[in-house]
Amino acid sequence: MYSAIARNKRNTVFIIILFLAIIAGLGWLANAVYGRGGYGILITTLVIAALYASVQYFMAGRQAIAMSGGTKLESKADNPRLWRTVENLSITTGTPMPEIYIINDPAPNAFATGRDPKHAMVAATTGLLDIMDDAELEGVMAHELGHVRNYDIRVSMIVFGLVVAVGFISDMFLRMAFFGRNNNNNGNPVVMVFGLAAMLIAPLVASMVQLAVSRQREYLADATSAMTTRHPDALASALAKLETYGRPMQRQNSSMSHLWISNPLKPGLMNRLFSTHPPIPERIERLHTMGRTF
Repeated sequence: MYSAIARNKRNTVFIIILFLAIIAGLGWLANAVYGRGGYGILITTLVIAALYASVQYFMAGRQAIAMSGGTKLESKADNPRLWRTVENLSITTGTPMPEIYIINDPAPNAFATGRDPKHAMVAATTGLLDIMDDAELEGVMAHELGHVRNYDIRVSMIVFGLVVAVGFISDMFLRMAFFGRNNNNNGNPVVMVFGLAAMLIAPLVASMVQLAVSRQREYLADATSAMTTRHPDALASALAKLETYGRPMQRQNSSMSHLWISNPLKPGLMNRLFSTHPPIPERIERLHTMGRTF
């Protein structure tokens, strides 16, 4: 587990470097096409990128909560069952009590976010609370706190920021390609080609980054949950219910799909090919295997 935490911290640095490299490359291209000598556009792009990365580091967690429509529990009285479950797990693992949010959505799901265990947030949908018994809910929330303890949430948050940035860059190049008007570009075919390429490649790059980061961290969080509760079959049962009763979230956003315990997007060929989550039957089988060793 400690090696996984160290690996996630390294991954955070690598992802930030990748993000800055993408921005630098796009800035260099914009400078080459639009610049009139010097490197003004490139320098400006890098400065904005660095500021954006800093803001995302501190704000992406709140942004994810806002995009999901989460409502914060201010006290145990707001939802005693969920609060008590998270509180007991926090005490058991020695993890700081995270902020707890409920999302009014019939789709059963949950996620964790934040930059570190001291600034963590966990969220569960009303659909999840409706179908899970107490042991299954404990398994799911132990899974989410596993992401917190393993520093998965920091990696996920940075990936979330990267995906949002890639989408913004893609949109920027499309606008430059089709609507750019200045002395250097009046329907410039070079800008048109790169704009269309950015539009096509950017979502694929974002999906591949999400996929690479997300699948192994889900297996690790499952294992962490099993070790915490000493009841892996409960999480296996919860995952089976998520597969049986799962449905697309009402407020879907592909840039944060990797945060959820179950894929929140509409099923389809592309979502299956580029899913940020490992297949639930494989996760269940691993948990049952762990259960036989306890």
